[in-house]
Amino acid sequence: MSQNNLSRPPHAGMRHVALNVINLAAMEHFYCELLGFEVEWRPDADNVYLCSGNDNLALHVVSEMAPVAPEQHHPLAHTGIIVDKIAQVDDWFRFLQANNVAMVTEPKTHRDGARSFYCYDPQKIVLQIIFHPPLSAG
Repeated sequence: MSQNNLSRPPHAGMRHVALNVINLAAMEHFYCELLGFEVEWRPDADNVYLCSGNDNLALHVVSEMAPVAPEQHHPLAHTGIIVDKIAQVDDWFRFLQANNVAMVTEPKTHRDGARSFYCYDPQKIVLQIIFHPPLSAG
């Protein structure tokens, strides 16, 4: 319970991510053609909203990215996509590798039973493909 004695309202989880991008075409190709998102809405040439069926990914064009000093950490560690079956992690790894996507790690099974790997999208944002037992269908 919060300090003001109001109860916490329910929510449906974090299903929206907005990314600032330099190359909208490359990012749209990666998320739509390789990962299977569909364009939900394109309000103008500098913004597109994508959906995989239960989420929303907004891509917004910016003219430049603010540099991050080497001693600082970027505020966004990574984004992630949940898969329903553990074997799909390796399927995605092979598919993305075959499509020349830069990998960060190999697939790995974690102590909690999750299995995942990390790759880069065209903007060099780290993306995790993960089978996570509490969220995946099994």
